[in-house]
Amino acid sequence: MAVDLQSVEEARDGLGAVGYLAAESTALVAFLAAKLGKPVLVEGPAGVGKTELAKALARATDRKLIRLQCYEGLDEAKALYEWNYRKQLLRIQTEAADTGWQRVQEDIFSEDFLLSRPLLQAIAETEPVVLLIDEIDKTDQEFEAMLLEVLSDFQISIPELGVVEAQSRPLVLLTSNNSRELTEALKRRCLYLWLDYPETEHELEIVRMHAPELSERVAAKLVEVIRLVRELDLKKPPSIAESIDWARALLLLGADDIDEATFRSTLSIIVKHRTDLDTVAERAGVKLQQGLLTG
Repeated sequence: MAVDLQSVEEARDGLGAVGYLAAESTALVAFLAAKLGKPVLVEGPAGVGKTELAKALARATDRKLIRLQCYEGLDEAKALYEWNYRKQLLRIQTEAADTGWQRVQEDIFSEDFLLSRPLLQAIAETEPVVLLIDEIDKTDQEFEAMLLEVLSDFQISIPELGVVEAQSRPLVLLTSNNSRELTEALKRRCLYLWLDYPETEHELEIVRMHAPELSERVAAKLVEVIRLVRELDLKKPPSIAESIDWARALLLLGADDIDEATFRSTLSIIVKHRTDLDTVAERAGVKLQQGLLTG
């Protein structure tokens, strides 16, 4: 049974209970989306918790999560539905020769021959679900236009069957890494949430939640180093998930401090490009060597 979010505080507490520390703006938008029945467009740099927010909402509201992972060239057949052509062909071939085409046509274009994809699955579910349309900015404007019917009316038109209307309105989140500008038509149908890298205290809370055994001093120094690294001109700044991975790695290694040697030996956990490794090792490593980062 799906759980309703009755207030902003309940949304924040519910997300926190499943391991997602939401800022006030995030809790507010989550609450409004649930109450107004409107999709949410979540934008921000990679690794700030956009996808994780949808997963956390599904856990907090006890809903099934249905995910559509977007990519360049994604079309309706992979997002909405397609017909099971092999099964249709087999049906036609095994049909008695004297059966009229009209009867066969009505049979092969029935739900038995329909392959539901994520968007249709979310619409057809009898119980409320969370629908995650991940990285919508990787698709084109034609795909966005196709989405408008789903996001506006929560229905899908299938020419051979008619209109499939949502039996229960899904909670929809669309994520974007802001790699291209989305259309105004899509934005008008959505609430908007910008997620950025968290402030120092907020990220420290996140690290403590996921690595509670890590000492406060090491955790504070870890967050300080992460913030320094993000300020550098990198191909990929470290995400929140990589902050958590680093904290867990330091725990496993039994590190009681982040000195230059520890930093260099574990640098690949937070930096994932060869050119970035040199930049970070030089800039952050020097500050650690000089004792300028204290935690």
